[in-house]
Amino acid sequence: MTVMPGRAESYWMASTEATGYPALSEDIQVDVAVVGAGVVGVSTAWELAKAGRSVALLEADRIVANTTGYTTAKLTSLHTLIYSRLTADLGSEAARLYASSQQDAIEHVRDVVGQLGIDCDLETRPAYTYVTSEDGVDAVRAEAELALDAGLPAQFVTASTLPFPIAGAVRVDGQAQFHPRKYLLRLAADLVASGGQIFERTRVMGVEERDTCRVTTETGHTVTARDVVVATHYPVFDRGLLVTRLIPQRELVVAGVIAESDDPAGMFITQEDDTRSVRTAPLGGGRRLVIVTGEKFALGSSGVTDRLWKLVGWTRRTFDVEDITYHWAAQDNTSTDGVPFVGPLHLGAAHTWVAGGFGGWGMSNGVMASRLLTALITGVTPPPWAEFYTPKRVHLLAEAPAFVKNSAYVAKEFVAGRFRPSHVDGVDDVAPGQGAVLRVHGQRCAVYRDDDGKVHAVSATCTHLGCTVGFNDAERTWDCPCHGSRFDVDGNVLHGPAGSSLESRDVS
Repeated sequence: MTVMPGRAESYWMASTEATGYPALSEDIQVDVAVVGAGVVGVSTAWELAKAGRSVALLEADRIVANTTGYTTAKLTSLHTLIYSRLTADLGSEAARLYASSQQDAIEHVRDVVGQLGIDCDLETRPAYTYVTSEDGVDAVRAEAELALDAGLPAQFVTASTLPFPIAGAVRVDGQAQFHPRKYLLRLAADLVASGGQIFERTRVMGVEERDTCRVTTETGHTVTARDVVVATHYPVFDRGLLVTRLIPQRELVVAGVIAESDDPAGMFITQEDDTRSVRTAPLGGGRRLVIVTGEKFALGSSGVTDRLWKLVGWTRRTFDVEDITYHWAAQDNTSTDGVPFVGPLHLGAAHTWVAGGFGGWGMSNGVMASRLLTALITGVTPPPWAEFYTPKRVHLLAEAPAFVKNSAYVAKEFVAGRFRPSHVDGVDDVAPGQGAVLRVHGQRCAVYRDDDGKVHAVSATCTHLGCTVGFNDAERTWDCPCHGSRFDVDGNVLHGPAGSSLESRDVS
């Protein structure tokens, strides 16, 4: 197999130092425990500390190193054709609330950067949702009109600064892009300086809610808090059945060096060709890094490497790329009505809170969620979009088609995964660098052979709700198609909602 060009790592991760906060080593008591340290967790913990609350931020691995560390880091209110869909499904007021909440988040990031003097490559850029086919022009023209009605400075245009012609686009000026880890790691440092506590390598196994909440960790230590925020990307302590209202998806990213003179100086996205999203980042020395996202795929599906090569080819044909320097993948969950969940964790919750379902737009939505959760927890007057985002909402007509489709898909995978035939006959047929689900000694095993020929075998049953995992040949991971859990080849959890590892198997 041809070696994939570039480093298999996110640029955001590679260009910042690793963190080293301690693990929780004793029982503690705080006002608020925040579980999960991505954009939502770090931002919420920081906001709460600034509001005078004592805060403990708990992360299973390292902070800002999972989903947020692998984003494309656009700060924009233009999320493909969101305003057309919101207006059609929920009305013009819903579109207005969405637009104003996203714009508020962008401006808040600008304010925080100025307040703390954060060097995070924050750049103001126009955002475009474009089409290259005449068949899509009516849709983007309508989106421009509805985005303008929702309060954004939107316009329909027929040209852009991309190095190829377009048929039409929505353009919104005054949007932004930044380096998410530089921003959030500075917030984390300021959180600690303000008296907050951060604990890494501290996996939370349970949350008990009574008059006060009790958070239990893998090592047995506990955190007692009045309020708990579940900011784990997927609501891992799900008592509100949000699990049935979230659809996980993964998307590939490649990045390569271009001359600064070739920078299109904007943020661009199209839903054509299984999505193509473009932005750049400064490198210095007259160079920029062009970052291209696309090739969405369901977790557990095969052929991911082929998709990655397809994205590399598109990038090389489109831009005068000196070299492909990085490649990675991003993951997010989309709610069944297309609106994020931010608010109480379940119907009876008084002191447990959740945020998620950002549909691929986690930067602006993550900051929005942190501000909304802080208002709800501290008791100040919440913003006008509080009820719009609440997980307690029910939009039957808007949700039903996606809910039914997702439920049917999960049910099918739950059953079919147990009987799906393998593409190889036995362990000896698994090639180096490849994996397969096999029945060995009466058990379904996820078998991987590394480049040196060593076999790694674990249970093929996801520890979350029992679906059968599939092999991701590009990232060499075992991924669950039902709810998005991911494991390394030795079964260790990389991504929730699973909280425990896949058991090892003897396939000798």
